[in-house]
Amino acid sequence: GESSLLCIFTSAKCVLFHIFLGLLSVVTVCGNLLVIISIIYFKQLHTSTNYLILSLAVADLLVGVVVFPLTMEFSISSCRYYDDLFCKIRGAFDISLCTSSILNLCCISIDRYYAVCQPLTYRTKINDHVVVIMILMSWGVSFFIGIIVRINQEQCAAPCFVDNVLATIMGLFFSFYLPVLLMLCIYLKIFLVAQRQARSIQNTKSGATVSKMERKATKTLAIVMGIFLVCWLPFFLFTTILSFSHVYVPLALIEFLNWPALSNSMLNPFIYAFFYSWFRSAFRIIISGKIIQSDFTNSKLL
Repeated sequence: GESSLLCIFTSAKCVLFHIFLGLLSVVTVCGNLLVIISIIYFKQLHTSTNYLILSLAVADLLVGVVVFPLTMEFSISSCRYYDDLFCKIRGAFDISLCTSSILNLCCISIDRYYAVCQPLTYRTKINDHVVVIMILMSWGVSFFIGIIVRINQEQCAAPCFVDNVLATIMGLFFSFYLPVLLMLCIYLKIFLVAQRQARSIQNTKSGATVSKMERKATKTLAIVMGIFLVCWLPFFLFTTILSFSHVYVPLALIEFLNWPALSNSMLNPFIYAFFYSWFRSAFRIIISGKIIQSDFTNSKLL
């Protein structure tokens, strides 16, 4: 009767949830895989900026491959069905890969700062050697934070949150608040410099062109930071409040806030790659299967 109907309804919800999150994972993996193949395959895309985008895509791809399935299983089955080890492994991957994604975004903003604000010294300051150091530091710091925070975690039953306040502060500060503050300052500076450059061009071009440039600069930076903050801010604000107030919060709510944060890894390829026409050209060649038929490595992407 009633209990069997409830059981069917619950299992139907569970199936829909699996399908939705599975699709999210597939889109994340495919989008980031396109970016990775494009940068590795096409010689035109072998630039310092694109190596940072490649590192970001690898982090986001791993979020899709590792964190999504683990979190999906965890969200549905709940923490209490697993031992402490599963919880720590899932948490370490979650924190490390998501932090790596955020720190790679931060490195891209530093690269953009030098490209826009110091164009004459850009090539000497952001060379391949510097980019390799930035990438290694992003990944090293991320895994250090992931391991430290999860080693200091209390039992899984409590529900998968950190008891050690120092580890929590360090994790929240280095994983989110510091990179966000840095990115906001950098993008504000880029925007102001772009506006100044646009005004100096006004002498040679019409006002309409300048206002169009300003609008485009504003729009791009607003989309980049806006989507990032919409995805991550609710989860990190909630985690911060929870870590210091010790108020009981249903695990379902924490898990619900975790999904928009993870979906940022799905959106990054669209934000950082689809903005550029040469990436769109590369994607078209890859999706159409032309790279299998003949050599396109030296193709001029428009």
